[in-house]
Amino acid sequence: MNPIAYIRSLADRLLHRNQANEIDEELRSHIAHRADDLVRSGFSRDRAERQARVEFGGVEHYKEESFQASGGNFFSGVFNDVTFAVRVLRKSPGFVVSAVSALALAIGANAVVFGVLDALVFQSLNVPDAKTLYGTQYGTDIEFQSYPSFLDLRQRNHSFEDMAAFNMLIGTAVDTGNDPRAASGYATTGNYFSVLKEQPFLGRFYTEADVHGTGSAPYVVLTYNYWHTRFQDDRTVVGHTVLIDKHPFTVLGVASPEFGGTLMFVAPDFFLPIVEQETLGGNSITDRANTATVFESFGHLKPGVTPQMAEADANRIAQELAKAYPKEFQANHVVIARTGLATFNGPVHGFMAALMALAGMILLAACANLGGLFAAHTANRAKEVALRLALGSTRRRILRQLMTEAMLLALAGGSLGVLGGMPLLRTLSTWHPFPSAPLHIPVTMDARIYVVALLLALASGFLFGIVPVRLVMQAHPYQVVKAGTTGRVGRKVTVREVLLVTQIAICALLVTSSLVAVRSLLRSVNASFGFEPRNTMLAGINLATAGYKGDQFLAFNRRVIDAMQQIPGVEAVGLVQNYPPLVYTAAFRENVFTEQTRDFALSHVSISPFRYNVSPGYLKAAGTTLLTGRDFNWHDDKVSPVPVLANRQFALHMYGSVNGAMGKHFRISDGTLTQIVGVVEDGKYLALTEDQQPAIMMPSMLYQDPQSYFIVRSSLEPQQVQALMRMKIRELDAGLPADIQSWNQLLEVVQFPAKVATMALGVMGLMGAVLSITGIFGMAAYSVSRRFKELGIRVALGAKRIEVLQSALGRALRLLAIGSVAGLALGLLATRVLAFIVYQATPRDPFVLAGAVLAMALLGLVATWIPAQRALSVNPVVLLREE
Repeated sequence: MNPIAYIRSLADRLLHRNQANEIDEELRSHIAHRADDLVRSGFSRDRAERQARVEFGGVEHYKEESFQASGGNFFSGVFNDVTFAVRVLRKSPGFVVSAVSALALAIGANAVVFGVLDALVFQSLNVPDAKTLYGTQYGTDIEFQSYPSFLDLRQRNHSFEDMAAFNMLIGTAVDTGNDPRAASGYATTGNYFSVLKEQPFLGRFYTEADVHGTGSAPYVVLTYNYWHTRFQDDRTVVGHTVLIDKHPFTVLGVASPEFGGTLMFVAPDFFLPIVEQETLGGNSITDRANTATVFESFGHLKPGVTPQMAEADANRIAQELAKAYPKEFQANHVVIARTGLATFNGPVHGFMAALMALAGMILLAACANLGGLFAAHTANRAKEVALRLALGSTRRRILRQLMTEAMLLALAGGSLGVLGGMPLLRTLSTWHPFPSAPLHIPVTMDARIYVVALLLALASGFLFGIVPVRLVMQAHPYQVVKAGTTGRVGRKVTVREVLLVTQIAICALLVTSSLVAVRSLLRSVNASFGFEPRNTMLAGINLATAGYKGDQFLAFNRRVIDAMQQIPGVEAVGLVQNYPPLVYTAAFRENVFTEQTRDFALSHVSISPFRYNVSPGYLKAAGTTLLTGRDFNWHDDKVSPVPVLANRQFALHMYGSVNGAMGKHFRISDGTLTQIVGVVEDGKYLALTEDQQPAIMMPSMLYQDPQSYFIVRSSLEPQQVQALMRMKIRELDAGLPADIQSWNQLLEVVQFPAKVATMALGVMGLMGAVLSITGIFGMAAYSVSRRFKELGIRVALGAKRIEVLQSALGRALRLLAIGSVAGLALGLLATRVLAFIVYQATPRDPFVLAGAVLAMALLGLVATWIPAQRALSVNPVVLLREE
């Protein structure tokens, strides 16, 4: 059989074309028989055929009823609807482009946001039995735990099959042979891989049998990506030795390609036993009071155990430890959450919920926009609808046809939106916002994104497709045909107007929020942080990476400070141990007790300020203002009580005033007696959005910490100072790696949430503006086209240009004003949400209010410009000639 003929035959069977032809033939036969009867009764042939058709009624109506009664094929109906919808939409290319573009923007934005949400919230870790794997926020510090406290949790719980733990190692140097490069990793317990039920790609993993105490397991396991990029897939690397911070570690194996650690957006380069953490200059894992040794613990829940039961079990253990170790452990509420986001569960969920809400508002605005446009498009086809009704079509059939057109537009917009969103998701999957931090977004292009986009498209098509239902249900063929296309003028509020106000309100909210975010970001650049980051360069050095120990730290640090001071143009040099304020959001608190306290249980803590160990000269180098008292000097390591600097907030909280705090004594967690010798201004320490927090500074000469940041204030160009600083460090130790950046560069991490929020709000605001322009333009253009004859009559009767514009566009502009006011009011209500993300967020800022009003006015001007020109170009003579 001919293949073409076979395909044609198959199509005929699917679409029931033969059945349609038979019905058509039968109806023609009925009409012909009646015409023959009329001819025999004396009618002419032409008159008889006409009378027969009139008596028979709507042929198409009977054809459709006959086809359905005989079991008409569903695919045939759909095919006919789609074919007709395509023909109709081809006649309105402007409407189609506007509708598809609006939906593409909205659905594309929602697809991208859902892709990120899916990666961070819905996706589980790519490990076996991930659904039963849960992590903990447990211990004195909600972000960290001490290793002894973790061991107690592991041994005493009745909820987990077993528990493992890990800590992050950032800023280490891996040397494969005279080429040290920065890398980041996890320090894990020996059972880390066995708890996760992971299998190696090459070699083997270390186990608990390899661990016999501190410094007993110099082994390392590489991640697949790091092995691929750093070692070029060299299989012989297993068994070889690499240097990590100049300490030898044997490569045991390579993890599988699918495994990237136990934090959703932190990708390590390697894994090593946690007992080696101290070898690399980390904190002692045996100190129960040291909560910086374990970042997160996790394990598989036993069969039948729920997360709520495990949480209650862990809280019981926390209460027991608080009673057994009152000085070292405080029983904060334990949270059990999905591993991968346990520590960041709240912030990530909150941020993604806000982002999804913004994307949802964009989609809602798009649906409101298209609802108005689609209703106007249907109203312009009033004569067509009336004629179809007059010819016998049912209202249900017309509504089905309109819904088909809506669904075609929605699917086209959704497809275009997904095609535009996929490159952005691929870019996000490879994006590393900070070169010095192993952060990434694990976005994968899975089927769920396409399914969500399809569902959003169908829902959007349904939402704006039902808007014209009322118009079709109330349409009267005779009145429509008699009245023509001239619309009625009245004060009645229509559905289109309600949708337009809703859309404008959403747009005004998004524009206001984006302006708030931009204003807050600009304000944060010039804000007072309690230090002045401009004209400063920071050199981060970890002496443990070069093999230094103990007393060598202090001597080398002093040599670095002296060398930096010799650089021409340098105004001040200081040192802060660990991290400076606001850098990598890393800040540590100190428990403070009154001078009379002798029992240092955590229940007796008076205040827990942020603590920084700084050198003499730090205040001048950092640009921190000394309100009263003196700075540290190089002899303060021999002074008793230990001198300390406090900020204003600490002084007010503890002693009621700045001057009242001078000379006062207090004790810290190890019992050391201190004396306040100076008070400095307040600042920001952990986050830009934090309230004023207490803080203290202690002399760095008293503490042996391998990691320090040297702060150099200079009048030279940053690149020049950076080169000179690197040269000085190499003169002191050519093999010592140093991370040299400006303070502003290091603040990018803490500013990252605000920048992402500003960018997201800016994009959403821009989308809202585009949708608002199209919505106002559609309403204004529709109003002018429907009242074109009326406007011509007004001009003929002598109406002025301003009166014509007021008649044509006054209602659209009033709707713009109402929607803008509603959006600004919603923006005021959104202040509290924005305040958690951006710095000093407030829409009450006069610049924000003025900017929002100006933006909405400009949007209205742009949207009504073309309809206004058309209204002013009305020529009564031409209109009368056309009539």
